[in-house]
Amino acid sequence: MSFHDRRRFVAGMGAAFALGPISGAVRAQMKPDDKFDLVIKGGELLDPGQKLRGKRDIGFRFGKIAAIEADIALARANRVLDAAGKLVLPGLIDLHSHVYPYGSAIGIPADELIPFQGTTTLVSAGDAGANNFAAFRRYVMAATRSRLYAFVNIANIGLSGFPEPELYHLGFAHADAAGRAVAENADIALGVKVRTSENVVAKAGTEPLKRAIRGCEIAGGGAKVMCHIGGVATPEVMSETLDLLRPGDILTHCYSGAPNLGGAFTNIVQNGKLLPAALAAKKRGVIFDIGHGGGSFDFTVAEPAIQQGAGPDTISSDIHVFSGNSPGMPYLTWVMSKFMALGFTLEQVVQMATAAPARVINRLPMLGSLQVGAPGDATLVELVQGPVEFVDTRNNKRSGKAYIKPLTAVLAGVPFGRPYQSPFSVR
Repeated sequence: MSFHDRRRFVAGMGAAFALGPISGAVRAQMKPDDKFDLVIKGGELLDPGQKLRGKRDIGFRFGKIAAIEADIALARANRVLDAAGKLVLPGLIDLHSHVYPYGSAIGIPADELIPFQGTTTLVSAGDAGANNFAAFRRYVMAATRSRLYAFVNIANIGLSGFPEPELYHLGFAHADAAGRAVAENADIALGVKVRTSENVVAKAGTEPLKRAIRGCEIAGGGAKVMCHIGGVATPEVMSETLDLLRPGDILTHCYSGAPNLGGAFTNIVQNGKLLPAALAAKKRGVIFDIGHGGGSFDFTVAEPAIQQGAGPDTISSDIHVFSGNSPGMPYLTWVMSKFMALGFTLEQVVQMATAAPARVINRLPMLGSLQVGAPGDATLVELVQGPVEFVDTRNNKRSGKAYIKPLTAVLAGVPFGRPYQSPFSVR
């Protein structure tokens, strides 16, 4: 069986396993005496993908959303989560995070992020390479409640050597090994991650990206490149990088303002003008992802890029042990709030952190939505009104009128924290 065929087979098996032997529609057909495992009661549901906003109760059963009704009687619930006065969103999805603790030098345990950003699904953005991806799968993912996916780093050591750059020595970048790792883990591996900034690749230019693309071609099955930009060697390298990206590939840190090693500004906006190659990439379907992080989001890049036709597709945090302590506070809900300060609506930023990244992941039907039969995920937040100041990673400040405060989350029908279920088992 070829890598391509194996990837399709494993991805299909993953989707089948996620759905289980009984469809959500069948599970939703409850008998009169059946009870929901959990009811979220009294909240205002907001799911832009379903054009849904209004006060509704949600009933969860067998890990799925089993009912969305105006009023679910308390007698029908084994446990109740009071959401009065709160917004209930689809479980938030972080497309660019670092959640491989103990194996990556910068990873945070995904479940520890619940109080800070309310995420139920996270994507490890190249923490592991081909040599240590199995440990991520067997020892971290298997012991984590949050739903995890990953990009395999083109460097076979992943980020285990951080702060030493993983691609100063190109011998670590094996397209065939990365492709094999993606193909053999196609249920969770979305593609290949590559960092292309000069402080990671030195003078290698676009060669690491070409190897990442080759790894995806070897894996087949629609594997995507996630390409980290910011401070590349020259403006020409930036344009060449953009030209190489294929429809469906992800340009992360798309609004980075980080300079290269010589202090030169080589990002997608130069002298106030969006690079033609960036607009062309956007038009052919390259996904523009925020990936805020501790050094990769600049208001003065975002504003002209958005105005000139290169708006964001997905909002992600790039949260890790260093960025999480930085003044920009790149927790997902805070980054979403920054984009409200830039003029996006609440509905738009929720869409960019739910349905949009779910389409990129493309592994679990109805992920990122609130509908009967969907995975039993929800994030409870509060929209806090009042003046607020936001700072980017280059100390530029912008004022906002509100921010999104995470409260708690439900994953597969089980809340993080109270009300607890007995026995306490999630899988």
